[in-house]
Amino acid sequence: MQFDFAFVAHLGHKRFMQYLYAALIGLFGGVASGLFGIGGGIVMVPAMIFLMKQDPKIAVGTSLVVIVPTALVGSFRHYAFHNIDWRIAVMLAPTALIGGYFGPQIAEAISGPALKRAFGILMLLAGLKLLAGK
Repeated sequence: MQFDFAFVAHLGHKRFMQYLYAALIGLFGGVASGLFGIGGGIVMVPAMIFLMKQDPKIAVGTSLVVIVPTALVGSFRHYAFHNIDWRIAVMLAPTALIGGYFGPQIAEAISGPALKRAFGILMLLAGLKLLAGK
């Protein structure tokens, strides 16, 4: 199979790169979601901000839309492997839904750059905690 570069010329290089970045971000985010239970925030948001030049708030909202079907597919696969503790899932779900409702309201009150910095700090602290192993 040979790649048709006329397609790139027709689409336009910039637009083609947007599709390519989106495909790679989606693939990596999906794998990360199924592998680590993450993907939307940790993988897709920074990638959309830096590679696709999206505003942080748009990246967050877009990520949430994408993560819904990704989470469903990953959940079904983990269910097949018996990797779900339904008792804990039921305990987490109500307050996670409440947080999901109020989170966008809080994000709207914060500037894009401040949201990006806060997210970076959260990722840094989470990474340090995971590296510390405790």
